[in-house]
Amino acid sequence: MSTTRRSFLYGMGGLGAASAGIGNLGAAFAAPVRGRAVAASDRIRVGVIGCRGMGSSNMRSMLDIDGVECAALCDVDGNVLAERVESFEDLTGSRPDSYGDYRKLLEDDEIEAVIIGTPDHWHCRMMVDACEAGKDVYVEKPMANSIEEVRVMQQAARAHGRVVQVGQWQRSGKHWQDAMEYLWSGELGQIRAAKTWAYMSWAAPMPVPDSDPPAGVDYDMWLGPARKRPFNKHRFHWDFRWYWDYAGGLMTDWGVHLIDIVLMGMKATAPRSVMSLGGPFGYPGSAMETPDTQQAIYEYDDFTMTWEHSVGISLGPHQRGHGVSFTGNNGTLVVDRGGWEVLAETGRRDGERYEKTPAIERRAAAPDQRGLTQHTQDFIDCMKTRKQPRCNADVGALVAVNAHLGNIAFRTGRRVYWDHAAGRVKDDAEANALLRAEYHNGWQFPQVAGAEASAG
Repeated sequence: MSTTRRSFLYGMGGLGAASAGIGNLGAAFAAPVRGRAVAASDRIRVGVIGCRGMGSSNMRSMLDIDGVECAALCDVDGNVLAERVESFEDLTGSRPDSYGDYRKLLEDDEIEAVIIGTPDHWHCRMMVDACEAGKDVYVEKPMANSIEEVRVMQQAARAHGRVVQVGQWQRSGKHWQDAMEYLWSGELGQIRAAKTWAYMSWAAPMPVPDSDPPAGVDYDMWLGPARKRPFNKHRFHWDFRWYWDYAGGLMTDWGVHLIDIVLMGMKATAPRSVMSLGGPFGYPGSAMETPDTQQAIYEYDDFTMTWEHSVGISLGPHQRGHGVSFTGNNGTLVVDRGGWEVLAETGRRDGERYEKTPAIERRAAAPDQRGLTQHTQDFIDCMKTRKQPRCNADVGALVAVNAHLGNIAFRTGRRVYWDHAAGRVKDDAEANALLRAEYHNGWQFPQVAGAEASAG
């Protein structure tokens, strides 16, 4: 691995100005963040914005931490909101406040932190507003739905001195960290290539007619800054991830988790270039805009990374549905959410075959140390100490940039060359247009006082 490449460690997430767009954002989040440290004896009141899926899971994880209280829930689907209010009251014995508009939740001065678990297109506006309101933020991955949004989210975290943890919880898991320590030991020799993949057996949504939104759903608020479109049940809730208006498909879903491990392991920042191919090859008639099958090749200083995904089938490389592999001259490290192992490369010496490095049989992940529990604990600990969390805004921004560049290469149909210092694709107006966020319906792209003009 190159000794000149900027690096970030899983412990602190220190990162140079490897930002989403502007190269002169300044130094990494090296110093403690500002704000009043929460005393160990204090209750920490947390609000959840978007509580149907991971927002609820993250809150449940935090409730295992002494002193944390579920103070409020917010969701644009009144049916989901009512159900979650009841379930958290049953769980804790205390009924959380409920809101349909996240801005009302942010007005509660007694709420010290928020979890943002909405579709991706809402992450930026909500996180910036939360930082301005003096809240610490746990925001789901991917950090944002565009590279331009990633940049302003970094600026907001820094300008307002908030603790921001991005939900890339794998980097907090013990077996992921153990695998990285092995990788950094040098046993594998020169690492020449990394591979990331996600083969998900989920069913692809098929076209259905537009309809009225379900009773209790504030659809205009769900759309927020996204384009105005008729309601369709296969663009809503779970299926939002398959549409460019709201997300980036499996590349920015599972891809963010797994590409993050490559960046951590290789101590890499942004690629020199990316190319990508794919399409609706598994389900040609589906309602998905994002590809159900996709491969991307990333060029870094001294190694390549490939990403591949498929929707509707479950076995990928190494007979695993998801994973990360690092191929070196002496062997290959394979790691997924279930554990890690080393496959030895063999050679010949004096006519005999030998293993260039000892193979390591699969070491299973401890069920209680896979990452989410440790990630939410790290967030709460950092609220108390005002230190930077393990996956702060700079770390979350970096992997989001990588994933979005993979989709930009796919959407343009050509290899794109990234100028990391300038935060632009070189000599490609079409690709640079895809860096930008589009805000509609009266919602304005957030600005941070003193920040430079938007990229692109």
